[in-house]
Amino acid sequence: MISVILLGAGNVATHLYKAFQASNDVTVKQWFNRSLKPIETYKNEVEILDDISQLTEADIYILAVSDDAISELSSKLPFENRFVVHTSGSVNAYDIDKKNRRGVFYPLQTFSKSATVDFSEVPICLETLVKTDYKTLKSLAISISNHVKRVNSDQRASLHLAAVFVNNFTNQIYRVAHEITESQGAEFDMLKPLILETAKKVQDMSPYKAQTGPAKRNDKKTIKKHLKALENEHHKAIYNLLTESIKKTHGR
Repeated sequence: MISVILLGAGNVATHLYKAFQASNDVTVKQWFNRSLKPIETYKNEVEILDDISQLTEADIYILAVSDDAISELSSKLPFENRFVVHTSGSVNAYDIDKKNRRGVFYPLQTFSKSATVDFSEVPICLETLVKTDYKTLKSLAISISNHVKRVNSDQRASLHLAAVFVNNFTNQIYRVAHEITESQGAEFDMLKPLILETAKKVQDMSPYKAQTGPAKRNDKKTIKKHLKALENEHHKAIYNLLTESIKKTHGR
């Protein structure tokens, strides 16, 4: 049984807590946050605390906090030579205070507290600075996920950057599409099967091969028609930028 202490109460921390609670191989000994209010509903399941000096001993301490808070929080931990990891995709493992053994436990997924996530399908990227700690961290990861990968700092940073494109930027494109359909009283829901099919395609082929549309065909007439229909200059700029990117990729 791997013992864990969670620090933080955001989306990642909440989903990790639920995944660990569902595992037969993990016990969450304590859950720390500066304010007890966000985790108060779990007080009958796990010991919650807002006093960092009361942290007990565990196999792994997980800093599931904002990137900017990792360094400061790790420096305040009231112990040394224990195994401390953060969950960030972009922060270096060396940002954790060197008084403890350091690592990264990065679940590559988007999390919202209200959305259910099947953690068995979430890729977890692992990194440790001490070789002997990797076995422990891997055991924790495979207790909740079927997709565990050891990565170095550069690989993790590239995955995090790419994730911004496929998740955050794509979601903004959805928002633009929603505004376009709303402007004409059309239903955005009509696009949802297309959204799913587009995501499904890249499970079986490369994004390069999956590309379709007027920009790939260099269909100047349709492109011109679309640009004329876009009244919002911001939407027009996005359309132009992506069209030129697709044309460049496919040699048009």
